[in-house]
Amino acid sequence: MKQKIIIKIFIGLLGLLFLGLNNFKKEQDPLHKRVFNISLTETKNSIVAKKSIADKFYFKNGKFFSDFLFGKFGYKYINYRINKDSIYTDSTDTEVRLLEVEAVVTNDDDETIFVSFTTSEWDIDGLIKITKHDKLKQHYDFVGREKGGKPK
Repeated sequence: MKQKIIIKIFIGLLGLLFLGLNNFKKEQDPLHKRVFNISLTETKNSIVAKKSIADKFYFKNGKFFSDFLFGKFGYKYINYRINKDSIYTDSTDTEVRLLEVEAVVTNDDDETIFVSFTTSEWDIDGLIKITKHDKLKQHYDFVGREKGGKPK
């Protein structure tokens, strides 16, 4: 009789442990399933282009997707790394989550795409640098806002 009770308690604790680890795993990527509407502007010789390019940034399972980068350079996705994840209180006593993220990928032709950006709640701004053989080929600045407004 005591063995059955001990086994039930053990199974119950194992279930709670599994649920706890599962919830912890879901919280690791704050950008997961977020979509941002972006406005890209190309900069050449410190002169900003007059026309901006509309794009969407998608994030899923540690991968960064961009319609522009896929269409122009053929990159379906780029793995990203969150360098800074902090929460601060702004002037209106509201907690704001700040993320600093970067993504780098190099193809077989020694062409490197470097993406660096900062998100502050639902706003995003950053830059994209494309280099070939370590020489700057193209430079884009971007700003945007999360699709659908303020995240949950």
